[in-house]
Amino acid sequence: MGYSIDPIPDDCYEGTTCLINKFGIKDEKKLSQMETLITTAKCKELEIKPINGDFGFDHYKSIHKYIFDDLYDWAGEVRTVSISKKGTVFTLPESIDTLADRIFTGLQKANCYIGYDDDHYLDSIVEFYCNTNMLHPFREGNGRTQRVFLTQLIRHSGHDINFSTIDTDELMIATIQSANGVVDYLRDLLRKFIL
Repeated sequence: MGYSIDPIPDDCYEGTTCLINKFGIKDEKKLSQMETLITTAKCKELEIKPINGDFGFDHYKSIHKYIFDDLYDWAGEVRTVSISKKGTVFTLPESIDTLADRIFTGLQKANCYIGYDDDHYLDSIVEFYCNTNMLHPFREGNGRTQRVFLTQLIRHSGHDINFSTIDTDELMIATIQSANGVVDYLRDLLRKFIL
């Protein structure tokens, strides 16, 4: 969690910044613990049995829905509020569908990067990572959805990655830098872990 939402937190219990959830938990720390338990299990399930799809935006949304449906009514739906995190302002809600169409149509036109040489492949994955990070289409759970989708995409294109072996602090730093236009650290980090 940890997003900034202006001016008043939407989708939260009155007088709190705790997201309205199916368990009725009104304490952010308890919700975070419950969310971690559920989403960790769901992400592991998707490692074993990925969701079939065409790598379009609907596929991306179906992954989010699967991971978060036990927690939130809005799982798999595009957010309706503006959000920012650690100084990064993400795509405005009214622009999400248009930008998503451009990102995912581009991915499909590129045949999911199948057959790309190593450098072109890495550059394409880095660009897709940066674009989907800035898109941040959901109210919560963007990073987890992105990593599950990317794992499936990378495996579909004949490579492999295991995000759990990447240091989360390093990935966060690389992601923040890439949001500010500096992608070298992210590229170097992914180069080490894409097989």
